[in-house]
Formats: sequence, structure tokens, C-alpha cells
Amino acid sequence: MNFSSKLMEQAVEAFSSLPGIGKKSALRLVLHLLHKDMDEVEQFSKALVDLKKNIKECKVCHNLSDSDVCTICVDTHRKQGVICVVESIRDVMAIENTGQFRGVYHILGGVIKPIEGIGPDQLNITTLVERAKKEEVTEIVMAISPTIEGETTTFYISKQLKNISVNISTIARGVAFGGELQYADELTLGRSISARIPYHTSE
Repeated sequence: MNFSSKLMEQAVEAFSSLPGIGKKSALRLVLHLLHKDMDEVEQFSKALVDLKKNIKECKVCHNLSDSDVCTICVDTHRKQGVICVVESIRDVMAIENTGQFRGVYHILGGVIKPIEGIGPDQLNITTLVERAKKEEVTEIVMAISPTIEGETTTFYISKQLKNISVNISTIARGVAFGGELQYADELTLGRSISARIPYHTSE
């Protein structure tokens, strides 16, 4: 791709470094911004800078937040005793979009993948166990993608919780085995959350 402007080339390179954005899409975005008023472009860039500088990780559930504790964790209308365990922030958004869950969340930050060097210590499992020990927690919902790694992670966590008086459930198999939770349609995911079932491990 040939450019008559080095500045434009740099902007296209910056946009194309984002996931899912090719050079043609990046060029289209750059040209779009060039036709915007300076105030709009400055607002756009300020939003990104503010995001990077000020976004925080919730001290309770590890979600992204504007403050130390996210709005979901401080919401008194939610069932604080029901914790839904997910892999990522995207999974929280997917479940929230269904409108079928009114508990709170715990984000692991991934799943156990020994081949990639990701073990339990690299995930937010210890903080989950600490939360589960609190008296008001009655149920842990394992909403982890039903992949081999996801099943391994669910099994590991259930073992860590076995001496704690808390019910462990898992989402119903509306989501296909090997599927990613974030890509499930809202109706299927919503039904899977609503129709969750007790989780049992075989010793």
C-alpha cells in the first residue's frame, strides 16, 4: 500500500495493529477521522488515553472498573451470594447481555493450559476460594467454556472448593462442547445460565 503522506501511513499502521483490522479497514478509519472536526478527533484520542491511564481492575472480581470495586459488585440489588465464574471480561458482557443472571462474577483471566505454561497460579483462583469462604456465598456457577482446558479448570477449582460449604453448579450444555462462551448466541447462553445443574466430580 503506497502512501503520499508519512503521517497517514503511521496512522494506518497504528490502526492495523489492532486485532481484526486489516490495512484496508485501517485506511478507511483514518480517512474517516480526517473528515471529522478537530474537536471530535481530540475527544476520540482523549477517550483512549483516559481509558489506558485510569481503568482499574476490580479488587473483588477482577472485572474492569472505573473505581476499586466495579458497579456489579457494589450493586445491592444483585445476589451477592451467587458467584458466576468466567474466563474473561468478554464472558461477563455476554452473560450480562442475556439478562438471565442477577448474581455477581469472578473473572479467572483464562483457563489452565499446561502446554502454554498457564497453571493455576497464573489465574485468579486463590481469590475465588477466599470469596467462597464467606458465609453469604451459597453457590458458585462454573460458566467456563466447555473445552478440554475449560473442563480441566472447572475440575481443579471444584477440588479447591470441596471443603467449603458452597454449592457448585455448571451451565447447562446449551453451549456446544469445544465452544467459546463469548460466541454463543444470547438465547442459548441465557437458557444455559438459567438451567444450570449441580456439578459433581468423580474421585
